[in-house]
Amino acid sequence: MDVRRIAAFSDGKSGGNPAGVVVADEMPDPIKMQKLAAEIGYSETVFSVKNAKGKWRTRYFSPETEVPFCGHATIALGATLAEMHGEGRFELVLNAAEIAVEGFSARGQYSASLYSPATKSEELTNAQISPILDLFGLNRAQLDSRILPARIHAGADHFVLCLRDRLDLKRMTYDLNEGREFMRKNGIVTIMLVCIKEDQLFDVRNAFASGGVLEDPATGAAAAAFSGYLRDIDWPHENKIKIIQGEDMKQRSVLKAEFSNEPGTAIKVTGTTRKI
Repeated sequence: MDVRRIAAFSDGKSGGNPAGVVVADEMPDPIKMQKLAAEIGYSETVFSVKNAKGKWRTRYFSPETEVPFCGHATIALGATLAEMHGEGRFELVLNAAEIAVEGFSARGQYSASLYSPATKSEELTNAQISPILDLFGLNRAQLDSRILPARIHAGADHFVLCLRDRLDLKRMTYDLNEGREFMRKNGIVTIMLVCIKEDQLFDVRNAFASGGVLEDPATGAAAAAFSGYLRDIDWPHENKIKIIQGEDMKQRSVLKAEFSNEPGTAIKVTGTTRKI
């Protein structure tokens, strides 16, 4: 089985989040997909097959489990499809949603834009916030009250906490096994820690213990969900934001999101890619 290895949301010719990409004639057995994702060892591997309607049936697997949606793997898939079939828009059929990705090239480098599943968000209660703070060894005084802790969604669920101090973000640490149990218990894919640089610019780290890795260097699904949350709380986003992620793990990644003011509608997330 041909596996492409592509880093999505790269910062030029470096950084980005590696994904495995398999474009096949037939969808492999789920057990085989899970085994291959574990062997590849990236946070996600995407599998895609063109169906009779000309759409692409697409599934995502982390090293430990199938996930409903993965942004960086979708960007990697969009770049791969553009390279294989020419620039354009590709309709994807996920397990519980239908989305689209556009692939294009410029100056020899492929990029892609995904259009996320519908978004929704809900602020967390004090009882929900406390165990998250405990997991990371944080306290309430370290939170930035301008963006309240929330459960955010765009094809998958995430928790988000906004920190006041960039140094607290830099020091992010937690126990992987404890984090994995907590994330699975709460049905979330990542915990997103955010620090505001400007109204449309954010430094971010994403704990991804549910996928078996300590941290994700670029998380397109969380970027889409976070954009939807900013829209829900009437943040001065001006319909676009930029996220810098992975910087503290030496894998600087750049994610750009654009969206309308209509609640729940798809978020356009764009990033460049590089082959590994």
